[in-house]
Amino acid sequence: MPSALDNIIVLDLTSYLAGPYGCALLGDVGATIIKVEPPAGDNMRQYPSTLDGENRAFLGANRNKRSIVIDLKTAAGRETLHRLVKKADVFVHNFRPGVPESLSIDYETLRGLRADLIYCSLTGYGERGPLRRHPGYDQMLQCFTGIAQSQGEASGSPQVLRGSIVDFFASSLIAYGVTSALVHRLRTGEGQHVEASLLRSSLALQVGRFIWAENEERDVPRESSAGRVTGAFPTQEGYLYFQSSTPAFWRALCAILGLPELADDPRYDTLKKRYEHADVLMPQLKQALLARPAKEWEALMLGKVPAIAVRGIEDMFDHPQVLAEDLVVEHEHPVVGKYRAMNTAVRLGASLQNTTRAPLLGEHTNEVLDDFGFDADEIERLRSEGAVR
Repeated sequence: MPSALDNIIVLDLTSYLAGPYGCALLGDVGATIIKVEPPAGDNMRQYPSTLDGENRAFLGANRNKRSIVIDLKTAAGRETLHRLVKKADVFVHNFRPGVPESLSIDYETLRGLRADLIYCSLTGYGERGPLRRHPGYDQMLQCFTGIAQSQGEASGSPQVLRGSIVDFFASSLIAYGVTSALVHRLRTGEGQHVEASLLRSSLALQVGRFIWAENEERDVPRESSAGRVTGAFPTQEGYLYFQSSTPAFWRALCAILGLPELADDPRYDTLKKRYEHADVLMPQLKQALLARPAKEWEALMLGKVPAIAVRGIEDMFDHPQVLAEDLVVEHEHPVVGKYRAMNTAVRLGASLQNTTRAPLLGEHTNEVLDDFGFDADEIERLRSEGAVR
């Protein structure tokens, strides 16, 4: 079965995580992704990594791509990119406002080359407003939008979440926005400018907290109140996370932990009551958990209680559930050798197209230029001028 975005060509000029992974997600569903890098490469390639010879995050965020090096600071480099744009469907970048104009890759310029182009810009704070030109990174936006403050309430100081959650959610919004624009183009023939930002991403992550009713005070509690009878707690070996939000889950949890008297006690028969009596309940639940290892509790609660043993990411490479979902793929890399990585993020129907590895810097320059109609003499001239590499 053909993939959803077969024959859709995406020019990916992004770096770091959010933009590159957004384009990788488009590649997951069939788009042809051409990663256009400056001579020094995507900045993420330069970040320290425990992986010998390559950056682990770069490999993970840049699957499904071919790499071409174009120096946009040269006139010949800009002309080369413009020729690619004429045959591309989607153009994605994460330059700060003002930079695209200086490089002649702003929307108005590129839509003059291809009127139905889908042009996606990822910024830190958006295209307008007083912070539009300010650098924006995941951790900065966590601090700016209340995520760090919320996570640090228990400790009394702001806590930045690891894992680049703002970046990776922005990736999903890029893929969603570009795909929506492609559907719009299919119906109308029109291209458009898709705007994504880390600001939009970080607030979208908090839609349950980003509510302020009329007449409410500024500092009202904004978190769900069910969290006092849930969490990850030590067992005989390892930690177990559990929830017990429904009557059926609560009764099953108590029965499995050997505390049936708690399930029958009318003082704890609703979620609200259990929240109010958490100081009495939690010591008993925690003590009961010490009787078995976390994975034994998990097996006993499977299908009965929302509970799971705490694991590391390393456990995911061989877990039968992950393997059953075809979420791991093996690649052969010229520098790293064999490595296992994430396969496609979504499955469309019964088909599953394995991902391809992240490219070396400029690995496909000649190949891509040839595909776009550049002859061998032109490519050699561009290389000699330093416009491509």
